[in-house]
Amino acid sequence: MNTFDPMALECLAAIVKEGGFERAAARMSITQSAVSQRLRSLEEQVGTVLIVRSRPIVATSAGSLLLKHAMQMRLLRADLQRDLKDLSQGASCLGADQDLVAIAIDSHSIATWALPALDRLACQGLTLEIITDHQDCTHDRLVQGQALGCVTTAQQVVRGCKVEPLGAMQYVAVAHPEFVARHCPHGLTPHNARSLPFVASDRKDDLQRQFVDHAFGLKLASIRQLYVPGLEAQLRAVRAQWGVCVVPKLYVRDQLVRGELLNIAPGKSLPMALYWHCWSLQSASIEALTQAFTGAALAALDGSASDADEAPRRRPQVRADSDMEPAYTRAVASARRSNKPSKTAAAMEPASHAESAASNATALCSV
Repeated sequence: MNTFDPMALECLAAIVKEGGFERAAARMSITQSAVSQRLRSLEEQVGTVLIVRSRPIVATSAGSLLLKHAMQMRLLRADLQRDLKDLSQGASCLGADQDLVAIAIDSHSIATWALPALDRLACQGLTLEIITDHQDCTHDRLVQGQALGCVTTAQQVVRGCKVEPLGAMQYVAVAHPEFVARHCPHGLTPHNARSLPFVASDRKDDLQRQFVDHAFGLKLASIRQLYVPGLEAQLRAVRAQWGVCVVPKLYVRDQLVRGELLNIAPGKSLPMALYWHCWSLQSASIEALTQAFTGAALAALDGSASDADEAPRRRPQVRADSDMEPAYTRAVASARRSNKPSKTAAAMEPASHAESAASNATALCSV
């Protein structure tokens, strides 16, 4: 097989990444005509089209294979740069833009434990490109050849790749104390989950419903959702009393301790198993990334990913009012005294958690 022109491969990668020829040309500091010529030459060499000229531009199956090859070439260059740096302290470890090592990480891991895991590698000169997406979608970036590794909830191994279980990210449902005092002084229940507004990041975010399903042993619970993109923006909305949000416990641990937010389902959490997928290549960069992620996850995440996979299948028991955490009830009482919620708002709550679980499940589940 003929050798592919590295610059033509980088043109293909830039076109797909930037979504068009003009922006790809600007990224590579060449003319748009030069980008078109290199792509045409590559397509002639392969004997098929490599991109679908749509909006946005996407790679064909053949194009995805060449994208993966381009990423592997970048990885080889990054390993070479690291090795050269070890030989000569005066050698520059910073490569060109096309030598970036791309990995896909979900936004919640980035906000909690993943970035500190990469501190040492970044300081040593590994030129990273972090692609962020939902935890269920980062796996697609690996499959499509856009990243050499990913942190994801997907367990299925991609051909030519290997997988390492990381552990479970624990999610809790939180709200502002004054919101709780007005709308759910008894906490989250199967009855009020249908009426409470949940703050999701976008329409791909299914964590809110998954939490309700897992907490009360339901399937496809019907809940109210509004959409605010970004974890910090979601919490800003929660602090402004827009509603309830299911977030990583790691992210709100300090705010829960200070009483700025309340866990409205004490004793309940949603464990999401996370995995590190990467190419099965002999690479110093991949090995360093694998060690960094597995080490950081061992310290930050709970248990093993395989244990977390089984957890949602176990139906938790519904807690009675007497089981509510003392700190929670004190915070609600304090908020109610300071805010004096109306009788109408208080009347929205169920009289007891001892209502029939079967009746609640029927009312909450989608048909």
